[in-house]
Amino acid sequence: MAATNDLPEVQYFDIPNFTFQDGTCLPIARVAYLDINPTLSKTAVIFTCFRGRLHSTLNLSKGVLHDHRIIVIALFGNGESSSPSNMPDFPGARLEYQDCVHAQHTLLTNKIGLASVDIMVGFSMGGQCTYHWLLMYPDFMSTAVIICSSARTSRHNHQFLEGPKAALVSSVDYIQGNTASSLGASKPEIGLKAFGKAYSAWLTSAEWFDQELYQKLGYESLESWDKEVAGTNYLSWHADDLLAKLGMWQRGDLTRLVSGGAGSLIEDALSNIKARVLLMPCRTDQYFRWEVSEKECKLIPKAELKVIPSVWGHLAGSGLSKEDNQWMDKMITGFL
Repeated sequence: MAATNDLPEVQYFDIPNFTFQDGTCLPIARVAYLDINPTLSKTAVIFTCFRGRLHSTLNLSKGVLHDHRIIVIALFGNGESSSPSNMPDFPGARLEYQDCVHAQHTLLTNKIGLASVDIMVGFSMGGQCTYHWLLMYPDFMSTAVIICSSARTSRHNHQFLEGPKAALVSSVDYIQGNTASSLGASKPEIGLKAFGKAYSAWLTSAEWFDQELYQKLGYESLESWDKEVAGTNYLSWHADDLLAKLGMWQRGDLTRLVSGGAGSLIEDALSNIKARVLLMPCRTDQYFRWEVSEKECKLIPKAELKVIPSVWGHLAGSGLSKEDNQWMDKMITGFL
């Protein structure tokens, strides 16, 4: 059933007595998802990213995966699945990818009735979630595509995120747990705008700014781009949702899933991946450097590396660049 403007309808699955990694048990945990082309035989699962909603997620439904049933799943903390904004007792401060994967697995098996899927796709935080799936449920998928992501958040990536986080929580109008409209409080507009400003230069690359590619998005000047993308673009978000997702991103580390925990070598984790994996970093990504993906590719038994030749930086995988989308479609088609 289609929703307004021909967008697929968001569906919800409630899991009773769901226990998170930090020990918090919620009476109900909710997973939001889309089910596109449900009658097709081949199945693809795609996860949202940081600041990603279901309908804004690159789902490739009109590209290389047009002949697949596509299930798009919202990560915890995105405001559609269970999040600080819609669940007062949600453990936002210690949210982990493992929590998301356990809930997603319950959705796919118990609600949708799948024993396996053909392909999983993840961009950015969605890619880190895909990495966790590859170890937690290694026989559930035969193929994975990971775009602009990594198996472990680097120290540099962790530290960059400290900037926008500090800008938000240090603002005069931020009060933890009291920023949802349902609680009768106004949003911390000063803090959310500061978050966007601190984040903005990391989105693309120096070359992107030099080439004034914000004009391809409809902005006549850097100032007009800055006013919206680095100014008002975050005002639709609940501050504690952003912080919950950001913390999960910072703690992302696949080595915690293998014997020895976080002190283990990344080789120990990646060598246990069974599925065929296509890694697609971007040459100019400032979050997840392509050189890291190159190293990861050598450690995964059945992996291929295709570096996106783009100046769009991290946004190369977001769907904003038509040329990058076409290039990725071609690479994924060849891989499949």
